[in-house]
Amino acid sequence: MERNVSARIQFKTVANTKVAMSIAVARNSGYTRLEEHLSVRSGDQDVPLKVLEGANGSITHYMEFAEPADVSVEYTASVEGRAIPEDPSTLELVTLVRPSRYAESDRLLPTSYAEFGGLHGMELLDAVRTWVNQELRYVSGSSRGTDGAVETLLHRRGVCRDFAHLAIALLRAKDVPARLAAVYAPGLDPMDFHAVAEAHVNGQWHVIDPTGLAPRETLLRICAGRDSSDTAFLSTVGGSLVLNRMSVTAVVNGNLPVDNPGAAVIIG
Repeated sequence: MERNVSARIQFKTVANTKVAMSIAVARNSGYTRLEEHLSVRSGDQDVPLKVLEGANGSITHYMEFAEPADVSVEYTASVEGRAIPEDPSTLELVTLVRPSRYAESDRLLPTSYAEFGGLHGMELLDAVRTWVNQELRYVSGSSRGTDGAVETLLHRRGVCRDFAHLAIALLRAKDVPARLAAVYAPGLDPMDFHAVAEAHVNGQWHVIDPTGLAPRETLLRICAGRDSSDTAFLSTVGGSLVLNRMSVTAVVNGNLPVDNPGAAVIIG
């Protein structure tokens, strides 16, 4: 499968701002071809970048601005092949069962056991996906950046990150290691960066997308982490920025596959 993606971002910083940007496709030895181009400019100057390699093949680009700056980012990538799943460490699996900032599994333990008490394995994953899909409404712009899984359940609405956080919290409450993956998603409408949940069951990571907005076989990983605090496409480390414009594209060469929501799928 050939997938072509792009991201174009414009933002303005104040003085003494440090920025971490995660928009590049994660590296994986299973890809037969990965061609990409990244341009980051302020005015007519290229911005110096430091490349930081993270877990699961993720790439973060780090930049510093001593003076206020208007910054333009253009990223394109073309990928062929399917990713080879990584083998997580025992420590990673232990960490991904614990509560985190946006996936408060300890607070949702009674809910998870009441709804899914007798379920395990793939049956549990499908039940959580279906339940979150039915309990929440997808409403663009309906959630705040500080909302976690509990707030999402109380409001019964959210965007992709909120759907994923709730699924992750419910799965962790049942002792299933779960994480959030930031992805490019061909077929997504409206097009944007996308967030899905991954759960480690039967020795393998399986992706579940409670929004059902894109076929899972087309997903292309950017990064993964405990929740969206680990996977933001832009974050500041001191200083601040204002996002002025952003556009994302993601397409496949050929017809989009039809997703079977209950089938086991690995992000490739």
